[in-house]
Amino acid sequence: MTAELLSGGPVADSVLEDVKTRTRSLIEKGIKPGLGTILVGEDSASAGYVRKKHETCEEVGLTSQHIEIPSEASPETLVEAVNNFNNDPEVHAYIIQHPVPDGFDFNKALSLMDPEKDADGLHPANLGKLVLQEEGPVPCTPAGIQAMLVYYGIETRGKHVVVIGRGPTLGRPMALLMSSKGPGADAAVTVVHSAVPDLAEITKKADIVIAAVGIPSFVTPEMISPGSVVISGGISWEGKKLLPDVDETVAEVASWITPRLGGVGPTTVAMLLRNTVEAAERKII
Repeated sequence: MTAELLSGGPVADSVLEDVKTRTRSLIEKGIKPGLGTILVGEDSASAGYVRKKHETCEEVGLTSQHIEIPSEASPETLVEAVNNFNNDPEVHAYIIQHPVPDGFDFNKALSLMDPEKDADGLHPANLGKLVLQEEGPVPCTPAGIQAMLVYYGIETRGKHVVVIGRGPTLGRPMALLMSSKGPGADAAVTVVHSAVPDLAEITKKADIVIAAVGIPSFVTPEMISPGSVVISGGISWEGKKLLPDVDETVAEVASWITPRLGGVGPTTVAMLLRNTVEAAERKII
């Protein structure tokens, strides 16, 4: 068996076309959606992510602003940046690029954000809305993964989904999203992590496996039942080489698999911009 590829590019293009249309409509009403980014430190991968977000903003007609904070700056500098974007009417939504260097409190800064301007869907108020299945910005990588499942017609209703990872940016919200009602959801979800013994005994029972651990090649063919759908949400880096959580040899067992490049990355950016446009749309409701 050779798995078909769950390429994120076509999914992202579809979402961004919608974002572009909605952006034009907002501009006609006198509102130009704007995204803000805050980057703390000099991590090259994070800087690359932020750069891509700004490039995509320009492609679809959004404005963008950026605040860069050196790693040697005081923690209060991050608080000031958050307050700046909270009070800037031209920034409809913004993110604090994660992770931040030691000495900076990401969760504190997150809690100080205006939840209406939370482009990443990670503010406690917005995660609470996800728990309650209320309207609000959804964390971008989980939302992008769900959009991929819907786009490629992969059935999730009643299926067993195993999420490997319990982090607040991917694993936990992914489990909440998959167990909610609606397209690309309605699944029976099991959440596990790297410390669970006999992990393969659980993952081999899954119809869909979503890895979110940030450990290269953590998921191997022996952990997957033939015909499963396998998605690598977590990544890590070896120099400039991107390494997914799912080993590429899993393609010999799975029916669908995300590629090493062009998987969830493009959809994450697309969902970020969709959250930004929706934040701008709320200003005219």
